[in-house]
Amino acid sequence: MFYVTSCPAGLIRKVLLPAGFDYFATARFDFNSTELKDIEYIVSYYYNKLEYARFTSSLGKFVGYTEWGVKQANYWNSLTSYITGLKADKETYCQYNIGIDYQAMLTKSVEPTVRLYSRTPPAGHHPSMLVCRVYDFYPKTIKVRWLRDGQEVTSDVTTTDEMEDGDWYYQVHSTLEYTPRSGERISCRVEHASLKEPLVTDWDPSMPDSERNKLAIGASGLILGLILSLAGFIYYKRKARGQNQSEPEPIRTWIEPEHI
Repeated sequence: MFYVTSCPAGLIRKVLLPAGFDYFATARFDFNSTELKDIEYIVSYYYNKLEYARFTSSLGKFVGYTEWGVKQANYWNSLTSYITGLKADKETYCQYNIGIDYQAMLTKSVEPTVRLYSRTPPAGHHPSMLVCRVYDFYPKTIKVRWLRDGQEVTSDVTTTDEMEDGDWYYQVHSTLEYTPRSGERISCRVEHASLKEPLVTDWDPSMPDSERNKLAIGASGLILGLILSLAGFIYYKRKARGQNQSEPEPIRTWIEPEHI
């Protein structure tokens, strides 16, 4: 289910008064479907960043939030033609634009990416902890569940709320603390509007992340050592060869022995 607020720029009015205070009004609509009954049309008036009066289509009238706002709301509510026009805007303006929003944006979806990894649990807890990171998905609504041999796990599970990435995508993290059993299968199950069927990712405990990291670091160090050793050997050989070529050949002379 979508819940969207739209505030078209054409319905925003802003006035800077001589004293330096801001006065502005906004009109927006909140909705979770294209049905007219699920649309709330809201017109708000502000002075110096404080909302002092608001019209909502569900009430069909203005409500004041300050002393001046109450007086102004009563005045606007007495203008029958004005209130009737605002009620009509819900259908003539909001419903039309909501259809455009649905076609342009709200029907789009992006499949999530799932990554499973282990983490050291807090002291005194279960000996193992898994993290299921689900990210780069749209829209926001998503379900993340843990499975143990195909059965849902509900205890020792912690899941964050959907977090915005700032680029229209979302992410969520879910952790499972558990005690490993031989031959069991731990899985992270993700349900999302972009998926035709749930995405199930199994945990591979063949080698923990920490061991994989240690192995990768060790292999990198070994390769670097071999490269440095080879470079040193080549440098030594070239230097030794250059020294041999630069040394002059000894001059051999034959001295005739003196005759006695």
